[in-house]
Amino acid sequence: MVNIFHITTVLLLSALSSVYDIDMTKPQPTYTDSLGYGYDCGTVELSKNQKAPMFFSVKVPEGDYKVTVTLGSKYYAGITALRSETRRMVVDKMVTRKGELRDVTFNVNVHTPYIDGKKTVGLHRREIGEMNWDDKLTLEFNGESPAVSRIRIEPNTPACKIWLCGNSTVTDQDGEPYASWGQMFPFWFNEKVSVENLAMSGLRTTSFIKQNRLEKIKKELKKDDYVLVEFGHNDEKDRHPGSGAWYNFSMNLKTFIDELRPLGARIIFVTPTERRNFQNGMAQPTHGDYPAAIRTIAERENVPLIDLTVATTALFNAMGEEGSKHLLVHYPMGTFPGQETELKDNTHANAFGAFEISKLIIEGMKKLGINLTDYLRNEWPGFTPSEPDDWQQFYWPLTPSGYTEKPAGN
Repeated sequence: MVNIFHITTVLLLSALSSVYDIDMTKPQPTYTDSLGYGYDCGTVELSKNQKAPMFFSVKVPEGDYKVTVTLGSKYYAGITALRSETRRMVVDKMVTRKGELRDVTFNVNVHTPYIDGKKTVGLHRREIGEMNWDDKLTLEFNGESPAVSRIRIEPNTPACKIWLCGNSTVTDQDGEPYASWGQMFPFWFNEKVSVENLAMSGLRTTSFIKQNRLEKIKKELKKDDYVLVEFGHNDEKDRHPGSGAWYNFSMNLKTFIDELRPLGARIIFVTPTERRNFQNGMAQPTHGDYPAAIRTIAERENVPLIDLTVATTALFNAMGEEGSKHLLVHYPMGTFPGQETELKDNTHANAFGAFEISKLIIEGMKKLGINLTDYLRNEWPGFTPSEPDDWQQFYWPLTPSGYTEKPAGN
């Protein structure tokens, strides 16, 4: 049927879901929970001279969705950046002439805290109400002159699924100027791959398990799903009895193997991203025995390993002591609205740094010969940390977040 807001909804007989075909050149409503779709986050329809981003949401059940967006406008030239949910990168920059329309198709994973009617994921206060955990599929149209003509959303059954487990270096960061490789990672895949990111700032292996995030994976995992596990930053600060790289941390990593491998999961361990720590012009290690512990368990248990510690160290050295600041949250006071102090964070990436690190993960998967790389988009350029991209050429119009709160953990 077609209702007065010009959104076509087709009921699928095989699923309790709908196909939404939304003509964005026609008037659309403001989102309400009862209506279930519309302009969201206080934004309205795009116009020729609009510079601010626009958000559009559709209420959908938990799951994966094939989304096809027609970017461009019959009425004006566009420069559009497209993101989904909590700032997940979809299109970095698309330039369209007046009258030019271009389709982009991708997968969006929508998940909620619910597990089985009894258990739920224990959310951090910053996750409550966040786009990453609500019951909506949200798209953000950003850029110098964002332009969109149509949105089509339909249930998807991806060929492969990747679960992400980790901390602030992996999670979908909600506010500028922070970002993680996890929210850039889906950019490189076509709609045949789903990425479900259960990481959160401040988490250790212990708290990830305690908050039922591993339980969420176990309940929903299908045979041959991939599970990427990156921890260490926060575990290494534990000081209680049994803590340390070789006991509690190693035991928790073994728990991931013991509980997921029997279900058919393809586990990949990832050593932690290195912190920016230069001495005598060279990046120095900060993680103690934790990377070695991960490597040891991976070898002993025959788990594929991406050595992100080594790769990010090489990236820092390639950019140099000063240049490497452009990978991380280093900004003078007043760079962002409400920022009253200088930001000097040697752990957390900005959008450019997260983008570069996501490339290191892809290259790590390619070296392992993992078939997920069969689903890389045509845009994949290849990457080596010794030849980083030019940070000045990276296009990332800011998502309006309203604050610059540092993620938990270090």
